[in-house]
Amino acid sequence: MLPSTVYIQARGNGQGSSGTGLVLREDGYIVTNNHVIENAAEGGRVIVGFPDGGEEEAEIVGRTADYDLAVLRVDREGLDPLVLADSDTVAVGDPVVAVGAPLGLEGTVTSGIISALNRPVKAGAGGTTTFINAIQTDAAINPGNSGGPLVDASGQVIGINTAIAQASGAASATGSIGLGFAIPANQVRRTTEQIIATGSATYPVIGVSLDTRYTGEGVQVLEEDVDDNPAVVPGGPGDVAGIRPGDVILSIDGRPVTDPDELIVAVRSKAPGDTVVLGVRRGNGVEEVRVVLGEN
Repeated sequence: MLPSTVYIQARGNGQGSSGTGLVLREDGYIVTNNHVIENAAEGGRVIVGFPDGGEEEAEIVGRTADYDLAVLRVDREGLDPLVLADSDTVAVGDPVVAVGAPLGLEGTVTSGIISALNRPVKAGAGGTTTFINAIQTDAAINPGNSGGPLVDASGQVIGINTAIAQASGAASATGSIGLGFAIPANQVRRTTEQIIATGSATYPVIGVSLDTRYTGEGVQVLEEDVDDNPAVVPGGPGDVAGIRPGDVILSIDGRPVTDPDELIVAVRSKAPGDTVVLGVRRGNGVEEVRVVLGEN
């Protein structure tokens, strides 16, 4: 694990940040969090430090704030990539290890278990919002761990550490309280492959706007258009499937949803073109609606 985990420093716009990354491919591709390198995205510099003490300036191949992932490339061959596991097979209680550079302390390893799966996490600032269908862990994760691997007992990567919860009222991330969140490896694989191929990444959509004021069971599609946001996008996936303004979505693929974030992260954990089954209540009846996800 340690030979394949790197330390990242980014500087741009008069600001600096640091974090962790992992070797994705032996020909120089590295994955980290977008928030680790975003201040260097416009003319800044990203320096990758390797366990052997060497450093290389990295090119930003592409990044996405929607999934908080970025792919870098360095001019090094023969790197030792980590294996991305099938994150759909992990279970609550499985032992895990987080590897990274918390508070700049490179090569730090912490251990714990998977505390929860499919945890809806919304993060981001400055108008950029990331929605993560996260793996939750109690392994100690601190500032600087971002972008580093969360690995299982066999040494395979099940997720990329990306966020930590903070006590109510905390102004900023101060340290681990045993509630850390990782982007599942299957999402990392899908998004990084797209970034390497095209330089950018898309995400799946249903094509409806949700009413954040609704407090009943499930989540409700807006009853009418609001400003430039149509309740149901004309000709979009939801419209084609028969979803109508005011419909209440109770579940996705049999998994109950109770607030808009849960539905959004569940959709974004899929790929454009995938089919999902929504449990939809209209009036007094409930029906299953099959939606082929669109792309944004």
